[in-house]
Amino acid sequence: MPTIAIIGAGPGMGLAIARTFGSRGFDVALIARTKEKLQTLVGRLGQEGITAEAFPADVLDRPSLTTALDAVKARFGGIDVLEYSPAPHSPVPGHVLATPSEATVDNLQPQIEYLLYGAVTAAQSVLPAMREAGAGTLLFTSGGGSVDPLPMLGNVNAAGAALRNWVVNLHKELAGSGVHAAHVAIGVWIGGGGPEGFPTASAEEIAPLYWDLHDKRDRSEAVFSA
Repeated sequence: MPTIAIIGAGPGMGLAIARTFGSRGFDVALIARTKEKLQTLVGRLGQEGITAEAFPADVLDRPSLTTALDAVKARFGGIDVLEYSPAPHSPVPGHVLATPSEATVDNLQPQIEYLLYGAVTAAQSVLPAMREAGAGTLLFTSGGGSVDPLPMLGNVNAAGAALRNWVVNLHKELAGSGVHAAHVAIGVWIGGGGPEGFPTASAEEIAPLYWDLHDKRDRSEAVFSA
């Protein structure tokens, strides 16, 4: 069976993407920092008939991320789709919000480590085998500010834009190889509890976009907005 590795797996988008691919015959590898959270998701997917396993790792600890992806490959025999969407649900040390005029090397660096360097590390781990096989999909997620930035997220949006630029360029490099890279910019608040007047959507509404990018393989980026 094909396998999807979801980095940054949680009860929102990660679970929805896992269900989307798992219901179509994929085994699911869930990667995030907290083992207990991952085991809960594994149990929920198992009840739905989806084979899933947990592989704890921290995207800010690049060796641990590489080790986790190696473990996924050993367990499932390879990775056919990589999805990268880390989104902290609790404060991450060193991560603060800054407007463009407040941006400094110190508050930009953690965002770049989180969004860009982790993505590059993950891609380096799976690309050689995908290229050799002549098939594979790499999907990377950031907020809509990577396309249309918001001043209050000046440093976060800059890192997201760097990720988007790299992914779109990777897509161009991989043209004709059978390997496809795409970036998803989510310009809505996912679930309830968002700021008043801000557009919202459920994770289940957004997740099919990831399948379309994998299945149709004709776009390097997509923006979800409501």
